[in-house]
Amino acid sequence: MEFKSLKNIETSFKQIRFFGIVFVILCAGITGFSVFSAMQFAEKQREKIYVLDKGKSLILALSQDLSQNRPVEAREHIRRFHELFFTLSPDKNAIESNINRAMFLADKSVYNYYKDLVEKGYFNRIISGNINQNLLVDSVVVDFKNYPYSASTYARQVIIRESNITERSLVTSCKLINSVRSDNNPHGFAIENFTVKENRDIQTIDR
Repeated sequence: MEFKSLKNIETSFKQIRFFGIVFVILCAGITGFSVFSAMQFAEKQREKIYVLDKGKSLILALSQDLSQNRPVEAREHIRRFHELFFTLSPDKNAIESNINRAMFLADKSVYNYYKDLVEKGYFNRIISGNINQNLLVDSVVVDFKNYPYSASTYARQVIIRESNITERSLVTSCKLINSVRSDNNPHGFAIENFTVKENRDIQTIDR
């Protein structure tokens, strides 16, 4: 009986030790999970911006990684440049205003193209002929695999005259480089090596 009693004590001690080890492992696991969850929560909180509107209403805005917005900003930068440069009205001041705003978004290659149009009398014909020109950008394709980024723009020009309306196809190419953000260049890009690859009539409709 004495031997059996000692054996039961030894078995009980092993069981207590086993449950003790299991308990410690569980506590360590719960502690580790709690720390990990707390760190994840803190990281998510750092990605949020809290804005007070006159101290009354609380607006929650999620901040996004800047790199996630760059493709969108690049396409919008190119789209905006084309709209400014190629949307023209028979008003000298309006033309100069649009061209000057477009120049802030590009380099000397655009200026050279502009000077070439001036020498050919392009803008004078628009003014004297009372012509309105609107640009509709169909798509902007940018390759972000290599820097500077290569971009191609596919658009249509609608040229409105007193006698007819002409629709032209416009295809351009350029390079994009990162630049400083400013009021005149909110997206922080600059257009380089601007080239008009195609500019042909699609159709003409009599008015």
